[in-house]
Amino acid sequence: MPTILNFTDQDHYTDTARAIAELGKLTRDQLLDRWRATICPTVPSRLSNSLMIEALAYDLQVRAYGGLSPQTVRALRRAANPRSGRPAPRPGTRPGTRLVREWNGALHEVDVLENGYLWRGQSYRSLSAIAKAITGTKWSGPRFFGTGQKP
Repeated sequence: MPTILNFTDQDHYTDTARAIAELGKLTRDQLLDRWRATICPTVPSRLSNSLMIEALAYDLQVRAYGGLSPQTVRALRRAANPRSGRPAPRPGTRPGTRLVREWNGALHEVDVLENGYLWRGQSYRSLSAIAKAITGTKWSGPRFFGTGQKP
């Protein structure tokens, strides 16, 4: 788990901020040396000084305060490669989400749980069962609640 930035540790914060500010004063050759030493032995061709400074500053912050959580890294990789075989998470289906739908003048709220859904104090295994209870007819629950998820 990444370390949270603690502003009460002023010395650590100041040292990191100072190191980042110093990056802007380095020559291109010094930036290239720092890149090779901290990021990668090879430098991409045509890498601008400003992009190098940003990457080196990010590296300093990661070393000082911690990096991204494994969950965030996985989400970024999925976003960068949508055809990786794993479907992207659908909106409105994560536990803790509340789905709201108005039907015939009545407002219906459904809470998404780890293993199902909660509607009017009763738990259900599927959104379709809730949609049927609300409408009295068979519906695709995800379509009824507008989540775009297949049942």
